[in-house]
Amino acid sequence: MKLERFFNRHSVFTSDELATFLASEGPRNPRTQESLLLYHVKAGRLVRVRRGLYAVVPPGASAASYPVDPFLLTSRMTKDAVLAYHTALEFHGKAYSVYEHFTYLSTAPARPVAFRSHQFKGVRFPGALPPNVAASFDVVKADRAGLEVRVTSLERTFVDVLHRPDVTGSWEDIGRSLESVEFLDLDKVTSYVRHLGNATTAAKVGFFLEQHREGLMVDEAHLSALRDLRPQHPHYLERSRRKAGRFVAAWNLVVPQEIYERSWEEPS
Repeated sequence: MKLERFFNRHSVFTSDELATFLASEGPRNPRTQESLLLYHVKAGRLVRVRRGLYAVVPPGASAASYPVDPFLLTSRMTKDAVLAYHTALEFHGKAYSVYEHFTYLSTAPARPVAFRSHQFKGVRFPGALPPNVAASFDVVKADRAGLEVRVTSLERTFVDVLHRPDVTGSWEDIGRSLESVEFLDLDKVTSYVRHLGNATTAAKVGFFLEQHREGLMVDEAHLSALRDLRPQHPHYLERSRRKAGRFVAAWNLVVPQEIYERSWEEPS
């Protein structure tokens, strides 16, 4: 009955979380936990996602088809996992597209995991940030089915997806997603850009904010602060894909024409 109480409160859990619970009930042989997990997997009460990570199946439901919350699984891929990039956009309800792959930040990401139709992949925290800043700056804690999930705030997510579009999605998807954001704390945005210390990212953030100046109520002070961080010489919007485009002198940024014109938007 005590184990059932744990299952009822932890729809997704790690073997370490179970070990902590069992230890609170008194000393146990580690093999006892292994036997318990194996028994409940065979009985269809648990689904093994990967080694050390399990999902609970309600009584009467099918272990083969019962839906498991992918956001909870992402949050338990490592002890310090933080939902990020497109996954954070989805979590905040700002993603234009729904993806089958989920991304998290971690000091030491686990190997990529495939579970049913979902793919889970970790990305290291930005190396330019001190470890304590990388893991905590503008990271919020949210409740999901009674469990704590750590996710980058909308402000940090906004910067992160522009900083690492390669792990986020297409520029159309990024543009459409960010255009759905209705409000940003621009002090937090500029502070995080300073922490990253990347001139190209500062230019990308400034360029996007300037394009959406009215909707996001962007004042000149924030744009000026970002201009001070821009590159001294022209940089490509995505340096790994040097594509010709429009040179935006205000940001020393070469922007592909379709992004500059936001070609995905419907003609007015």
